[in-house]
Amino acid sequence: MKIRVRLILLFLVLFGVLLLAFAVFVYVSSANARKADYYEHLKREAITKANMLLDAHVPPNVLQLMYKNADNALFGEEIAIYDTAFHLLYHDAVQIDKVKETPQMINEILAQQTILFEQGSLQVVGLLYEHNGHHYVITAAAIDKYGLQRLERLRYSLIFSFIGIIGLTILAGYFFVGKALKPVEEMIDKVEEITATNLDLRVPVQNEKDEIGELATTFNKMLDRLEHSFDAQKHFVSNISHELRTPLATIVGELQIVLTKDRTPAEYKEVISLALADARRLVRLSNGLLDMAKANYDHTEISRKVLRVDELLMDARDAVIKSADDYKVDIVFEQEIEADDMISVNGNEYLLKVAFINLMENACKFSPDHQCTVSIRYGEADLILRFMDKGIGISEADLPHIFTAFYRGANQSFTRGNGIGLSLTEKIIGMHEGAVSVTSRLQEGSTFTVILPHL
Repeated sequence: MKIRVRLILLFLVLFGVLLLAFAVFVYVSSANARKADYYEHLKREAITKANMLLDAHVPPNVLQLMYKNADNALFGEEIAIYDTAFHLLYHDAVQIDKVKETPQMINEILAQQTILFEQGSLQVVGLLYEHNGHHYVITAAAIDKYGLQRLERLRYSLIFSFIGIIGLTILAGYFFVGKALKPVEEMIDKVEEITATNLDLRVPVQNEKDEIGELATTFNKMLDRLEHSFDAQKHFVSNISHELRTPLATIVGELQIVLTKDRTPAEYKEVISLALADARRLVRLSNGLLDMAKANYDHTEISRKVLRVDELLMDARDAVIKSADDYKVDIVFEQEIEADDMISVNGNEYLLKVAFINLMENACKFSPDHQCTVSIRYGEADLILRFMDKGIGISEADLPHIFTAFYRGANQSFTRGNGIGLSLTEKIIGMHEGAVSVTSRLQEGSTFTVILPHL
């Protein structure tokens, strides 16, 4: 069931129930008011006839003649007057006598002074009337023909009005719900146009303050993220293709050349050494790509635990030193550790170690002395690590781009690399709610500063 139909039905049921309750209330109130008014009217008629009989001393036969010739709204009226001993003093129509008064009824009237009840379609009132110190019992009965006709007309009016209003409500609801949902229809039409080839399209936002506008805005933000992700993926795939093509082409070319004719053992060793260097380059590139894929996982899916950063730095230092015999890494504590929490973080051990290794190797690679110095200090909320070298430095033109994946600046001629390490490091540090920055001067060295929130 579509939202338009569901909203119309929901509104129709709610409005219909309220309207029906209102109609029933009006009808019941009118019926009760008619009944009460008619009882009062019967009382007045009964008292009037009693006064004519007892005060004006109009003979009963004259009153009966007046009753037969009367043209009034009291249809089938009967008035009877008794004394307290149940002696009939007057009756409008003795031969008919619809009420059939009994001694029990007279006694009930004497006890309650006034009784009201219905007998079929008749309304009956019985009352105790005092005149010149004597008590009389009067009963009056009649059918409120015209009142009942008015009530019936009211009932039909309410029924037809209810049906008509419900019909108009359906039409109005269809129109206004359709108008309210028109932005959704436009969104659906626009979304159907959006594919992987035109992610630059956006759904229209007519009113940012209502729920539909918020939905459209949220959807556009999702498209922004998707477009950015697709663009990054295209760029990533393009760079990977380029990075993989070069060493693979070099390996294939070198092996093809060596197969063109017989070579000396020394020449075979040289070609094997070159191919091995390119293969190692491919291994480093593959490891970097795998680490980058791990860093791009949903942050909530990355396992975390409490880690001492100094121990991670020691492990990273050991890994860097083992990778090259001439690499040196010194770790310096700028202040005493007063509590483990000051130097502990909640993070992923593997990824943080990868980030620290990248920064250490980066400092060693671009320093003539292949040395990196890591300083550790902490504040009230953050742990501050500085990775320093005295290498060739980074030019001002390259500084804004060094954390871009596969970017290699002017210093690429100094040593070979794939441009993944610093980009991966920034992602890992960001994943741990931290930040990494760099300051550098040409031929003086560089300092990478990592800030991580401690426990």
